[in-house]
Amino acid sequence: QVQPVESGGGLVQAGGSLRLSCVASGRTFSSSGMAWFRQAPGKEREFVASISRSGGYTYYADSVKGRFTISRDNAKNTVYLQIDPLKPEDTAVYSCAVAGRVGEGVVPGPLYDYDYWGQGTQVTVSS
Repeated sequence: QVQPVESGGGLVQAGGSLRLSCVASGRTFSSSGMAWFRQAPGKEREFVASISRSGGYTYYADSVKGRFTISRDNAKNTVYLQIDPLKPEDTAVYSCAVAGRVGEGVVPGPLYDYDYWGQGTQVTVSS
């Protein structure tokens, strides 16, 4: 069982930056692909970014390329999402997801059947 727990959200002005963290307990973190999703009020959940087991490969939604950076630290069982600069349209609940059955070099995409999900952390960007 892997339980992801997100943190780092908050209320930030447009143009600022945030780094979200997701700690996923369990021995299988280093063998799992990881992803971030977000859900804005009244909208469907949206894929944001994902990363391979070792961190060597990443994949981003077109809408966030150039502003979002996903990374991971396997020694800390943590995946990060850096957002810079923030825009009001980034306001959403950000959740991380665990892809527990990916091979080395594989980056899980938006349609992957993720095994575990966190509860999310709220990001609110004021204009």
